[in-house]
Amino acid sequence: MNSRLESDITKHWGTAREPLLSIVCPTYNHEHFVAQTLDSFLAQQTDFPFEVVINDDCSTDGTTAIVADYAQRYPTIIKPQFHSENQYQQGNHPCPGLFRIAQGKYIAFCEGDDYWTDPFKLQKQVDFLESHLDYVLTYHDAMAFNEHGVQGIQLQGKGQRDATGLELMKGRAISTLTVCFRNVLHEMPRELRGAPLNDLVWWALLGAHGKGKYLGDIAPAAYRVHLGGVFSMCANKKKLQMTLHTYGALANYYFRIGNQPLYEHCQMQLFGLSLSAISPLHKLQALAQVVRNVSINLMRRVSAPARG
Repeated sequence: MNSRLESDITKHWGTAREPLLSIVCPTYNHEHFVAQTLDSFLAQQTDFPFEVVINDDCSTDGTTAIVADYAQRYPTIIKPQFHSENQYQQGNHPCPGLFRIAQGKYIAFCEGDDYWTDPFKLQKQVDFLESHLDYVLTYHDAMAFNEHGVQGIQLQGKGQRDATGLELMKGRAISTLTVCFRNVLHEMPRELRGAPLNDLVWWALLGAHGKGKYLGDIAPAAYRVHLGGVFSMCANKKKLQMTLHTYGALANYYFRIGNQPLYEHCQMQLFGLSLSAISPLHKLQALAQVVRNVSINLMRRVSAPARG
């Protein structure tokens, strides 16, 4: 466990004690991982105060005791949220409820089975956001690994660059455990509350507030792939269904607010994902149906009487 005292962590904060940044950390049955996660938070070297809002969703292993121990040793930094009943199993994701109670101007996110490797990560991200008001989000690389070793960097190619607001609103892929963003996600639109891929929804909503900055000088965070991972160990078919559900929710949201281009983008995503989910024979049948529908619509337009 980390041997740093709370006074060692706060000594560079001056007289300020109101957190400028909140680290939001959901955890469940992470007994073997959560201490490393919290140590990576406490290793952060910043000239501003931060808090750790950690949500233990009624773990059945030793996670709760570990979180309580850290909260006792770092009482002004670590602020635990405990539950008597598992909220996720009741369909209640802890976010953005945790975002609402976070006191910081900025939010950094990391689940209790992942961890950070760069002690200056938060300082670099906050410094950028403080001086670039047209950006709402910063992110960097993450390295996936399991018990057999490193699996590779999550972001590849175009993922290693900045994102426009429009790209974020379209659901740009970002390594969730690397983000630091402005604390503006206070309410979730009704269409998006049940969307399985919460992070994709967050980026879409944040895109309405600004751009995303890729910071390549931050060491990759560590994304743990293990049997208890909610998403990482899902079968590909299950991941596809979760993605379909999420884009359907986004399509409904954009339709309600009257954003036709983004509504159509989500419908195109749904179409492509739906095709990938069905057999080759059904793909051909679906494409034939599309061609028939387009032909009928075109014929209706051509044959419609001209208006004077």
